Amino acid sequence: MPPREVEPIEVETPQPVPLPEEPARTPSPRLRPQAREQTPRAEQPKTEPPKTEQPPLEPTKPDEEPAKPPALLQTTPPNTEGDLERGIRATLTRAQTDLNRIDAGRLNADARGQYETAKSFIRQAEQAVRAKNLSFAKIVADKAAALAAQLAPK
Repeated sequence: MPPREVEPIEVETPQPVPLPEEPARTPSPRLRPQAREQTPRAEQPKTEPPKTEQPPLEPTKPDEEPAKPPALLQTTPPNTEGDLERGIRATLTRAQTDLNRIDAGRLNADARGQYETAKSFIRQAEQAVRAKNLSFAKIVADKAAALAAQLAPK
């Protein structure tokens, strides 16, 4: 092998650029609320502007169609809506059955709170089903069923 000559490479490092100077800050003067004069003012009589007669509004034209309610926003496809609603109702029935097996008077304070929460979830899910908010109804029904199953006697 031939001998190799290695020479150090001198790299010129750039000089640091000084940062621009920050503009001088002048403290903003704080405005103090001026003390109000305690001299009583004479009240000026209020005058009402003269009333002008407005022409009667024209009745709506009978050939115009009444405003239609906005379209229902659906998050589930219409063909699966019935299946989803049936599933939600089955979950609610199961949760209600589990809660009916519980003697609420024998529950301690924590369990009683869970019992009331499960009943509240069932009510919310039923309202959501009536409002066709099936995605929310499913979530709340599942929560109610889980609480009821944990509380129900084995």
